[in-house]
Parts: sequence; structure tokens; C-alpha cells
Amino acid sequence: MNDTTILFFTEGLNYLIRDKKKLRKWIYASIVQEKKNIGSINFIVCPDVFLHELNLKYLNHDTYTDIITFDYSDDTRLLSGDIFISLERVKENAKHYHVSFLKELHRVMIHGLLHLAGYKDKTGDDKKAMRAKEDYYLSLQPEFFKN
Repeated sequence: MNDTTILFFTEGLNYLIRDKKKLRKWIYASIVQEKKNIGSINFIVCPDVFLHELNLKYLNHDTYTDIITFDYSDDTRLLSGDIFISLERVKENAKHYHVSFLKELHRVMIHGLLHLAGYKDKTGDDKKAMRAKEDYYLSLQPEFFKN
């Protein structure tokens, strides 16, 4: 694994993404389990307003969302893309679902990764399948986040 293939950024806010090395190992292991190869994946944490502007400009959706994933790979076996995450939506979702902020952030991160892997979430069945995958990959985290 090359540590530079999974990168973390912030845009328009002051937020420090912690445990990057552990996050990379967990994300990489998830990609391997999906039988995919890693290209270049960028996670960008940003404010609501920034993500809303992307949603309007590129997807023509006038809504707030917690995540937008841009897939840059033509090869279905290679995951490459940008995953934009709204810090405010993640905080709000964590409160709504009564989970920690970090658990919700990691759920959204793996959600974006699953989109890059080809999973959809438009139908009820698709949402169930994606949620099951999210839960599965989150269940692997203790192996990667122990001290």
C-alpha cells in the first residue's frame, strides 16, 4: 500500500483529520475485500455551503447532503475519485442517529468508498445492501484502531 494513494484534505474550514495512517489501513483493507484496486482517493471534509455549491454546479441538486462522490475511473476494478464530506451534516447525523461523531464520519467515508466500488443507494434494496456493507466495514475498525 502506498500511503499517498489515500489522502485527506479540508476545504473552507479548520478541522484536523486524526489517525490518518489507521484510516488508510482500514480503507485499504476494505478495498481489498471488495476485490478492487486502489488508484487515488481523496477525502475532502468541507462546510455545508461548499458541498451545496458542488451539488448545484455538478449534479444540479438544490439540496444539502452529507457526501458527494466523484468517480474518476473508467475501470470498474480501480477505485479513484474525490469524496467530499460535509462536516455539519456528519455532526447533525451523529446526533440524529445517537452515534459518535467519529463513527458517523467513518460511516460516511466508507459510504463514499462503496459508491466508488459501484454500489448504489437509490432504491430501498440498494440502501439496505449499502447499509449492511457499511456496518460490516465499520465492524472491522477495532482491528485497525487499537493502540
